[in-house]
Amino acid sequence: MAKPHVPTQTETKTTPEHETPLKGTLASVLLLALFIVLVWGGVFALYLSRM
Repeated sequence: MAKPHVPTQTETKTTPEHETPLKGTLASVLLLALFIVLVWGGVFALYLSRM
């Protein structure tokens, strides 16, 4: 009969003591997305004005 596998100390994954906060990352991505949308809107408005 097969024995159940019990992980040893070296096989267990070590978790970091603290995880990095991602609020700054989310804010940066949202600001970048807003900038891209505003630039796209400006270029589109320029395109429409020259038609």
